[in-house]
Amino acid sequence: MIFAELKKSLQAVFSQFGKILDVLAFKTLKHKGQAWVIFEDVSSATNALRRMQGFPFYDKEMRIQYAKTKSDIIAKADGTFVPREKRKRHEEKGGKKRKEQLDPNQASAGLNPAYAGAYGATPPLSQLPYLGARPIVPEAPAPPNNILFVQNLPHDATTMMLQMLFNQYPGLKDVRTVETKPGIAFVEYENEMQSTVAMQALQGFKIQQNQMLITYAKK
Repeated sequence: MIFAELKKSLQAVFSQFGKILDVLAFKTLKHKGQAWVIFEDVSSATNALRRMQGFPFYDKEMRIQYAKTKSDIIAKADGTFVPREKRKRHEEKGGKKRKEQLDPNQASAGLNPAYAGAYGATPPLSQLPYLGARPIVPEAPAPPNNILFVQNLPHDATTMMLQMLFNQYPGLKDVRTVETKPGIAFVEYENEMQSTVAMQALQGFKIQQNQMLITYAKK
């Protein structure tokens, strides 16, 4: 998987819960299958952790927990940042004593960044709270059918990103974006009952700051 694609997908999925300051993912073997999603505040991270636990992400269920340490970007914002080299020397000097002293505060120190690491079972998006008012559907919508027309997508939304969202609903056959018209896509299901379930569940779902508008496609 391309790491830029991974970061964009994480940004898209988690941005509905609050302002994201950064998304970190590394290519090293030690951190394979792990990523860090850093929110501006604790409440956003907490909400994301509760709502997205087990969310199917690239065919794997996410296992989410708070990060063990505060991220650099948060530490710089609240004035507690210590350069990594200096921090390492201090940790070696403090040894076991320092570890014991920090244990009671470790949880609160790691609350700001939500850790979206290794993968693994959550409520489907249909159980997520609905965000915002439903977009106004055009006056003469197409009759119900198995193909959905999705509008108001971010211009950098990818087919993989959309497949990740719509694939949690049974019957998905295909997702097609239009290169010449960024911001729209067609999502095809096996039948109109399945497309209707997906449309009702994801109507108004936010990708970054864009609220999706979903209607039946005109044939």
